[in-house]
Amino acid sequence: MRQLGAILVDNLEIPSMNVINDAVQSGERALMLAEFKLSLNSYLSELAITPVKSLSDIIEFNDKHPVKERMAEFGQSYLVQSEATNGIGPTEERAISKLNELCKEGLEKIVRANQLDAVVAPGASAHSLLAIGGYPAITVPAGYGSDGVPFAICFGGLKGSEPKLIEISYSFEQATKVRRPPPVLQHSAL
Repeated sequence: MRQLGAILVDNLEIPSMNVINDAVQSGERALMLAEFKLSLNSYLSELAITPVKSLSDIIEFNDKHPVKERMAEFGQSYLVQSEATNGIGPTEERAISKLNELCKEGLEKIVRANQLDAVVAPGASAHSLLAIGGYPAITVPAGYGSDGVPFAICFGGLKGSEPKLIEISYSFEQATKVRRPPPVLQHSAL
């Protein structure tokens, strides 16, 4: 990246990363569960043709079809926890306030103080940091391990930085030419 003209600022410390990375402590989990139910129920209620009209219907459907829905493998504990929520109440309001403060005093402060165009992190290591503030991110291939499995690099920024992130990630992709199409798998006839 330096060879392409980027100025890198290494090892920046985001305040309260231990809290940000703990979805319960940050309040992210409580808010996510409530918002998921509200959003999913709203979406499903607008569908013209669907066998399920609510999160409760999905849970019931999964219970009736455990093999087909692979319940032994995936379970549905988050769905059940989400269904138990009652919208945005005092707990969720506190979570919103805490997450806003973590964003303001964390990523936003670091980006502005260092005049950064983007933050760069390996793989999905910055997902919680970016997700709690609804910040944009682009993840692109960065290389392949010795076993041939791809790994990625993530470029994230503050709200409104999408054009710059697209420019940066595109430039990275063009300079590295790391991405290669996945292999075509041959399927046997049934």
